[in-house]
Amino acid sequence: MLPRSHRLGAAVRRGLLLSILSPVALAQQAAAPEPEPGARTLDTVQVTGSRIRRAELETQVPVQVLSREDIDRSGFTSVAEVVQNLTASGAALNTKFNSSGNFGFPPDGGGVGAGAATVDLRHLGAKRVLVLVDGMRWVNESSASGVGSSVDLNTIPLSIIERIEVLEDGASSIYGSDAIAGVVNIITRKDVDGASVQLHTGDYSDLAGGETWGADLGWGGSSERARWFVGASYFKQKEIASTEYGPASVPVPGTGLSNGSSATPHGRFVFQDPDTGVVYDLTPNTGDTSPAFDPAQTGCDRSDGFHCFGTPDRFNFAPYNLLLTPSERKSLFGQVQFDFSPTFGGYVRVLYNERESANQAAPEPFFLGTDAGVYNEWAETRLVISATNPYSPFDFDLTTMGDSPNLFLIGRRPVEGGPRRFVQEVETWYASAGLNGLFDVGARTWNWDVNLMRSESTAEQTNSGSYNIRRINEALSGEAACAAIAGCVDLDLFGGPGSITPAMLAWIQPVVRDRSNNSISLASANITGDLFDGWAGPVSFAAGVEYREYEGEYQPDPLTVAGEYNGVPSGPSSGEYDVREAYAEFLVPLMKDGWAGKSLDLSLAGRWSDYSNFGSTNTGKIGLRWQVADEFLLRGSFAEGFRAPSIGELYGTLSRFDATLVDPCNVPASTTPACVAEGVPADYEQSNPQISVVTSGNIDLQPETSRSLMLGAVWSPSFADATAWSDRLDLGMTFYRHTIDGAIQALDAQTILERCISTRDPVSCGFYERNARGQIVRFDNILGNVGTIRTDGWDFSADWRLPEQGWGQLAFAWKTTWVTRYELVNEAGQAEPRAPGVEINNSAIPDLTSTLSAVWRGGGGWQAAWTARYIDRLRESCAGANGFDICDDSSNDRNDLGATTYHDAQLSWGTDAWMKDFRITLGLNNVFGKDPPICLSCSLNGYDASTYDLPGRFWYARVGFGF
Repeated sequence: MLPRSHRLGAAVRRGLLLSILSPVALAQQAAAPEPEPGARTLDTVQVTGSRIRRAELETQVPVQVLSREDIDRSGFTSVAEVVQNLTASGAALNTKFNSSGNFGFPPDGGGVGAGAATVDLRHLGAKRVLVLVDGMRWVNESSASGVGSSVDLNTIPLSIIERIEVLEDGASSIYGSDAIAGVVNIITRKDVDGASVQLHTGDYSDLAGGETWGADLGWGGSSERARWFVGASYFKQKEIASTEYGPASVPVPGTGLSNGSSATPHGRFVFQDPDTGVVYDLTPNTGDTSPAFDPAQTGCDRSDGFHCFGTPDRFNFAPYNLLLTPSERKSLFGQVQFDFSPTFGGYVRVLYNERESANQAAPEPFFLGTDAGVYNEWAETRLVISATNPYSPFDFDLTTMGDSPNLFLIGRRPVEGGPRRFVQEVETWYASAGLNGLFDVGARTWNWDVNLMRSESTAEQTNSGSYNIRRINEALSGEAACAAIAGCVDLDLFGGPGSITPAMLAWIQPVVRDRSNNSISLASANITGDLFDGWAGPVSFAAGVEYREYEGEYQPDPLTVAGEYNGVPSGPSSGEYDVREAYAEFLVPLMKDGWAGKSLDLSLAGRWSDYSNFGSTNTGKIGLRWQVADEFLLRGSFAEGFRAPSIGELYGTLSRFDATLVDPCNVPASTTPACVAEGVPADYEQSNPQISVVTSGNIDLQPETSRSLMLGAVWSPSFADATAWSDRLDLGMTFYRHTIDGAIQALDAQTILERCISTRDPVSCGFYERNARGQIVRFDNILGNVGTIRTDGWDFSADWRLPEQGWGQLAFAWKTTWVTRYELVNEAGQAEPRAPGVEINNSAIPDLTSTLSAVWRGGGGWQAAWTARYIDRLRESCAGANGFDICDDSSNDRNDLGATTYHDAQLSWGTDAWMKDFRITLGLNNVFGKDPPICLSCSLNGYDASTYDLPGRFWYARVGFGF
C-alpha cells in the first residue's frame, strides 16, 4: 500500500491530466483514486475558493456543493430557487416579487430588476456575491429599469448544470471585486454521452394559476480528442393574481381600506375656494356622473354632488397585483473542448437566453396639486384646471400657480385605462474561448490557461396603462386652450368611473418603452503548479492576470426624459470602467505527520487591482488548514475584501422611489410637541401610504472594503464508520464574521422620519421637506458610503449515512445557520433597524434557518426523499396596522411572525430496461399547505416573498430519459 502522500500526489496528477481542457484552474475536481482498505478520507475534493489545484478533501474554506442529484431532489425549476433556499442565503429577487415601475427606482441605481432572480449570501446583498460559471464571471442583469449590479440567475438554465459550488467566505484576493459575502460557482455539464430529454410540469393545488411546464434537451459525446455538449431549454410559468390569497387582497392585512390609496375612481379633491377661503376635502357621490358643487355648503353635511372624503372612499389597489409573476425562458447552450495534443487543448463555450416576464399594478393614479409630491412640474407647479373645462363642477379655476395656489390635491384613479402592465423582454448572450495545457518544470507539472470572454444582456420593458402628464395638463386647461392644441380632447376627472372616454384615453395614454444594457469583456491568464519541495511537502502556487471592462446603460422612454411621464420619473444613465488585476496564491505545508497531527498547511493570497475610475488597491488573505487526525480537521482564514461601486451606483441619475412609509406625525400624533415643532398642522393627515423619495447614484462614492474571519472544524468520527448503526458520519461547524466599511447603500427612509421626530437630529431632518399643510413633498435619499456593516454567526452541518439493508439505504443531511449579529451603523454612529430576528423593508434575517433531509434509496430503482425547511420567528413594525386587532402589540409597535416549517416530499423510479436513464419523479413541496406568516410592514401581498414560499402546496412531475 502506498503511503498517503504518494496516493494524494497520484490523485493530483491524474486530476490535472483529466482537466487540462478546463478554462481555469478553479472549479475543477481532482480525480481521487479508490480508497484502499483501511484508508480514511473526509469528503470529496472541493476547490472553489482557491486557484491552486490540490487533492485535500477539505480545504481552508467551507464550500457547500449541490450535486445534480441534490438539485433534482429539490423540485425547484430555477438556479435561483435552489440557491435561495440555502440556510446561508438572504433576501433576494425572485418571480414572487411583483416588482415593477409602480415602486420606482431603488437608491442603488440598479432598477427594480423586474423578472430577474438573484442570490444573497449572509444577508449582505446580492451585489456582494460573485457569480461564476465554470470559474468565469457572468454579466449583470438587465430589466430595462436601471443598470443592474447583480447577476440574473434566470439567464442560466438549470438543465446545463452539473453542480453548484457555494463558497461562504470572503474571497476578493482570489477573485477580485464583489466576492465579499461569498462566491457561487456554477459548473456546467461536460462529460455527457448520448442524448437526453427531460419534461416537467407543476402547479399550485390551492391557487388558481401558477402552472409551470418545460422541456430540456441535451446531447453530448466524446472522441479521442474532443468532448462536447449542447443543450436547449424551455420554461414557462403562468401568473397568479393576488386575489387568490386573502391577506394579499387588501393593502395591509386586517386593516380594510385604511391603507388604501386616496387616488380613487371617483376622485379626491382637496382645494380652497378662492372666494371664501374655505378648504375642502371632497369626493363625488357614487353614481353621480355630473356632480354639482355648492360653495355655500362649507362642511361635511352636504346635499350637493359631493361628500367629505373618508376611509370608506379609499381605493383598494391590492387586487390588481400579482402573487406570482409570469415568466417564459428559452435557452441554447453549447461547448466543445478539444485536445490538440496530450498537453495542449482549447475550448469554446456559448449561451443564448431569452426571457419574457411581466408585472402588473393597479391603474396608474393621477396625483395633481401642490401636495402631490410626484416631482413633476406639469402636476405640481404648472397646472390650471380652468373653470371653462366643460366637465368642471367649479365656477373658479383650480391652480397650482402663482402666490396663492388653491389646488392642493386631486387623486383620480383612471380605471377606464386598465391596470399597468410591465412586460420585459431580455436577451442575454455569452461567449468564451480559451487555450490551456500543461508543461513540465523539472520533475513538476504546471498548468496554464488563457481565456477571452464577452457577455451582454439587453432588455426592453413595454409599459401599457401609463399616461402623459403634460397632455393631462393640457386637457384640463379649458375648452378654448385645449381646442388650440392639435388632437387635444377635454378630460373629465369629475364624473366618476366611466367618465374618461376612449377618445380622452387616446389623447393621454401612450405606450412607454424603456431599455437597458449591461456588458462585460474579460481576458485572463493563469498558471499553477508546485514550486519546490519543502520540509513538509511541495510548495504550490497559482498566479495570473486579468482585464475586465464593464459597460452599462439605462435609457428611459423619450416621454420620461422630457418630463412628461405621469408615472415614476427617472433619467438616463450610462457609464463604463475597466480594471486590470494581478494575483498570486501560495500553499505552504508547515508540518506533516508530526507530533501536532497529520498536517498543517498555510495558504497566502494577494491581489492587486487598478481601476480606471478609482486607482489601485490591494487585498490579501491568509488561511490555515490543520489536519489534526485522519478524522478531524481544523481550519481558519482571514481575508480582506473590496467592492467597487457599480455603474448604476455611480452614474444613476435622479429617479423616484415610492416608498411605503408611515408619517410619525399623522393624526392623532400631529399635535405632539415634536410634530408641532416640525410645523405640522393639528389636523394633518398623510395623503397616501406611499411617499415619493428621490434616489440617485453618486459619482463621489468610494469602494467598500471588508474584513472576513472564518474558523471551522470538520469531524468524521471513525467510530461511526461501517458499523451496524452507521456507514458514515460527517459533522461540521463554522464561525463567520464579516465587517464592511464604507458600505454603499441608502439609509432606511422610515428610520429617517422617526429619528427626526423623536430626536430632532438635524441630519435626519435635513432629508425631507414639508409644505405648509404638513405634507412631505420632498424626500432626498441619495446613495452614499453610509457606515459599517457587521455580521457574524455559525453554520452547523451533519451528514449521516446508514448501512445498506435489504430494504435499501437511508441518508440524512442537516444544515443550520445561526445569525448572532447583524448591524449597520451609519456615519453618525446611529444604528439602522435591520438586525437578526427582524423583518424590515420586505426582507428578513431569521436568527435560525435550518434544513433536514432524509433520502431513501431502495432496490429496483426506487428513491424517496423528505425535506423539512425551518425559518425562525421574526418581529416587525405594525406599520399601517398599528392600532388594529391584527397587530400583536400596538403600544410597542410590534408584530410577531411565527416560526415556519415547510415539508417537501419526492418519490421517483428509474430503470434502464425501457430506455437509457429513464426516471419518473413525482413531488409535493409544502406538503401540509403551510401559509406564510402575515407581514404587516411588507409592501405587497401581505407576506415576505424573499423569505417564504407561496401559500399552499406545489406538486410537480418530471420524466427523463436518454438514448
